[in-house]
Amino acid sequence: MKNTQVIIIGGGLAGLTAAIHLSLKDINVILIEKEKYPHHKVCGEYLSKEVIPYLKFLGLDLDSLEPARIKRLKYSSQNGETIFCDLEMGGLGISRYALDNYLFRNSISPNCQIIYDTVSAVHFEKDGFQVKLSGGKKLNSDFVLGAYGKRSNLDKELKRPFFEHLSGWLAVKAHYKNDQYPDDTVSLHNFNGGYCGLSKTETGDVNACYLASYKSFRRFKNIETFKEKVLMRNPELKEFFLHSTPVFDKELSIAQVSFDKKDIIEDHMLMLGDAAGLIHPLCGNGMAMAIHSAKLAAEGITEFYENKQIGRASVEAGYRNKWNREFKSRIRAGRILQKILLNRSLSEITQGMIKNFPFVVPHIIKRTHGKPIYV
Repeated sequence: MKNTQVIIIGGGLAGLTAAIHLSLKDINVILIEKEKYPHHKVCGEYLSKEVIPYLKFLGLDLDSLEPARIKRLKYSSQNGETIFCDLEMGGLGISRYALDNYLFRNSISPNCQIIYDTVSAVHFEKDGFQVKLSGGKKLNSDFVLGAYGKRSNLDKELKRPFFEHLSGWLAVKAHYKNDQYPDDTVSLHNFNGGYCGLSKTETGDVNACYLASYKSFRRFKNIETFKEKVLMRNPELKEFFLHSTPVFDKELSIAQVSFDKKDIIEDHMLMLGDAAGLIHPLCGNGMAMAIHSAKLAAEGITEFYENKQIGRASVEAGYRNKWNREFKSRIRAGRILQKILLNRSLSEITQGMIKNFPFVVPHIIKRTHGKPIYV
């Protein structure tokens, strides 16, 4: 393998996609991931079809994974009042267990080395990076991409402001067998202090992933009690859980989920996916945004190596401008939507308005989704 040009920290959707893209351009990559594949992750597991043209450009065919074909959205307020809407572009229901493993297998090439380890420090000096692994090994590269997810000790090392603020959110995910749940529907159900998304995956099981505020959660001793006493007060969620059988031995959870603003470039490191900015899960578009952010970073770095007149400053400025153009308004719309849906009075008022003016819903969806991504 040639001298390392790019180190990618994190082997989720963004990191693996960037590795595949860069490798295809004959750029040498080391990807550092802490867990062996395959593994489950806390995620809504709904992928907007906007990314399909780009994935095909990379030689990736998600049809081979036989994902669920999602065409409809169902939303319910806390009292169970429901709204349905057709999804113009549609999406795929696919587990991170299957999707990440598929991307991992397609990332294997002479241009990409995968190291299973964690990163303890990243330093930039003399127009290059030194990355220190927890095992003591040190690596050098021209570029570093941060694709390690929502929260990491590396954020503390980089002194990112959001890391110092205690976040009020907890995310929980599990799979369930439920033959009554429709294959073509993703649903979002509001409850006191949060919301829960449901959708089928390629396995035929339903992924249930919810985000809850600590304020609502801390009154209860465990996840099961919280589900019974809070989530199931929404009649739609009650109906689902009463007729479902858990697939996992126990739910997966992550704490300190932060929606604070993040800088997308830290000491010359380009941040991807959730490390760059987290869209509220109720928008159902975080997976597509992670993949799209990998494209933006990979294209900038490719241009750097193909055009000697392009410097690091141009790569960084280009990535920042493109990221803001593609995602800034979506994240802002997600924040506004969350505030409305988590306020019971506003949620009920909004529900009534939408029932009278159903044509508004597709416009709301468009505010948090992008157009098909072509290369």
